[in-house]
Amino acid sequence: MTSISAATTAIALIFGAGTLIAIQGPINATLARGIGSPVNAALVSFLVGTLALVAVALGQRAVPDATLMRSLPWWAWIGGLCGAVFVAGAAFAAPRIGVANMLTISVASQLLTAILLDHWGAFGVPVQSISITRVAGILLVIGGAVLVRRG
Repeated sequence: MTSISAATTAIALIFGAGTLIAIQGPINATLARGIGSPVNAALVSFLVGTLALVAVALGQRAVPDATLMRSLPWWAWIGGLCGAVFVAGAAFAAPRIGVANMLTISVASQLLTAILLDHWGAFGVPVQSISITRVAGILLVIGGAVLVRRG
């Protein structure tokens, strides 16, 4: 019997998470219509997510180490802000430009930013130089975003 590698598990996990991101946009757009604001929809979305994470953390008996938390750089605390901007933006954009357009534009911007973060090793990620192959891949995604938008 073979064991599943960590990379295979990571790929499967992020594939499933990506599926949920596609579903999240229209769900939050419906929530925004119902409560009158993309910002309030994001607030409710994060509240539900926070409660789910609290339940999982309690189930795992995961307690944050205060000493380690104090030693973190300032930017380690803004991940939730990045997510909140994305969730509110997606709730606003999805009903106006469609889920496919919203996600392809989002993925293109994420890849452009990611290649720069990798190149500079920003935020502690391993350095991976920009290559013609990586640039070509991103250009193909941007081309796909343009095609989806025109379709």
